[in-house]
Amino acid sequence: MTSIEERVKKVVSRLLGVNESQIADDSDFVRDLGAESIQSIELVAAFEEEFDIEMDEEAALQVKTVGKAVEFVKKDIAEQH
Repeated sequence: MTSIEERVKKVVSRLLGVNESQIADDSDFVRDLGAESIQSIELVAAFEEEFDIEMDEEAALQVKTVGKAVEFVKKDIAEQH
């Protein structure tokens, strides 16, 4: 089974057009990966779809790095499943 971290990186790679090998836990979505504000919203929707969860969009949009997104998704999965 693929880890949550790997799946988060796949989603980020697909949506932002960044090679997975360039995505680190401390990669900042905007500064390092070039995400624009609309892409942040698209990322939240993609994470919800990938993991079959409902995320608090306002809280999710405060997440700035890939590692924090992984933690956020793990927490939501634990609360909802």
